[in-house]
Amino acid sequence: MSSKTFFITGANSGFGLAIATAAIQAGHTVIGTVRSQVSRDKLLETLPTLHAVLADVTEFDSIPDVVQQAEEEYGPVDVLINNAGYGHEGVLEESPIEEMRRQFDVNVFGAVAVAKAFLPRFRKRRSGFIVNVTSMGGMITMPGIAYYCGSKFALQGISEVMRSEMAPFGVHVTTLCPGSFRTDWAGRSMVRTDRSIADYDSLFDPIREARQAVSGKQLGDPQKLAAAVLTLVASENPPPQLLLGSDALKHVTARIDRLQQEIDAWKALTVSTDG
Repeated sequence: MSSKTFFITGANSGFGLAIATAAIQAGHTVIGTVRSQVSRDKLLETLPTLHAVLADVTEFDSIPDVVQQAEEEYGPVDVLINNAGYGHEGVLEESPIEEMRRQFDVNVFGAVAVAKAFLPRFRKRRSGFIVNVTSMGGMITMPGIAYYCGSKFALQGISEVMRSEMAPFGVHVTTLCPGSFRTDWAGRSMVRTDRSIADYDSLFDPIREARQAVSGKQLGDPQKLAAAVLTLVASENPPPQLLLGSDALKHVTARIDRLQQEIDAWKALTVSTDG
């Protein structure tokens, strides 16, 4: 793959840092967003050749200016890695709506705002690649992460439409759907709603405890994910979504099988509504 310019949101940790590191090592130019000067300074200690810019994806109105300035200073962006996001964990009944709003502001509205800042640029240049980082949680669900799954399902659907709309202009759009990886997603980065309803103890407490216990020990290797992303963006015919991790493959495949069984079981009632 020839040298490209990457724009990576949330480049200072997790997948963002792994992808930025791999891209720089492969000879690409990387522009990475961070939310604070402290994070910027720390990131530049690790990756001194990265071009770090201060940006909060939830400050929607400022995003176009951030993108314009980045391209003016560092040249046209070829690849957008829409990575900034976080996980929320909590029983739905216990979790305040404000926590849902914040989850969607970052994971959905922020990602879309960044993508929209690049769409006219990619469209006019008739090239570009958008990788929206969703999750296997954008294709399957688990108790206790309703807001997270909801946000990733939303971004998954929006990305599919984006892909269809941008295809005539030679712009690729793929969602990255990782399973469990050794990042801070289930650790310090996760927002956890306090427990308040005892009826959910037997269902949810073991899930929360298990997730905390496995944090940092997950099967997925972020460096291998980063290598996979570089392979993806070099593809001339990328998929609508790319599952990463054997657990993602297992859980999503099982859901597809269940969905087909449900469709078959209720087929007669489904078609009974035709006039």
